[in-house]
Amino acid sequence: MLALGVSALLPRITVLAGEQAQPPRGFLADPLTGVAMGGYDPVSYFTEDAPQIGRPDFEWVWAGLPWYFTSAANRDVFMRAPEIYAPQFSGRCLLSLSRGYLSDGDPRLYAVYEQRLFLFYSVGNREAFLLSPGEALHTAESEWPKLSAAISSRIG
Repeated sequence: MLALGVSALLPRITVLAGEQAQPPRGFLADPLTGVAMGGYDPVSYFTEDAPQIGRPDFEWVWAGLPWYFTSAANRDVFMRAPEIYAPQFSGRCLLSLSRGYLSDGDPRLYAVYEQRLFLFYSVGNREAFLLSPGEALHTAESEWPKLSAAISSRIG
């Protein structure tokens, strides 16, 4: 299954305490709000025709960041298995990784491939991924350990 989408809204910020799973470090957050994925509900990428902006009333803190959801049900689903719904590579652009460098993914530029959520830096990167998704994913997965170590060293 492959899904694509582009839309934009900016959420408000609130920070509430939540239970922490063993999340990866260095997830991307909106630079203005500090919210993961710019406030988009990560579960909605798998359940809706297009991703939805979450609400601060349905927030959960994971990987050191607040994540917003459209409903308590979506928040609860994410809480049980965040690694399934969170974007792969801590929200970095899959195609950039496959080329050997880090760039931030945009939650409005995405693909759901093999039941995993991937974000992209640009429409061009997403389109290039779609030409050969298996090869790009394999290369990104082999580059990720080295590049993610650079992220971990910067955040302590």
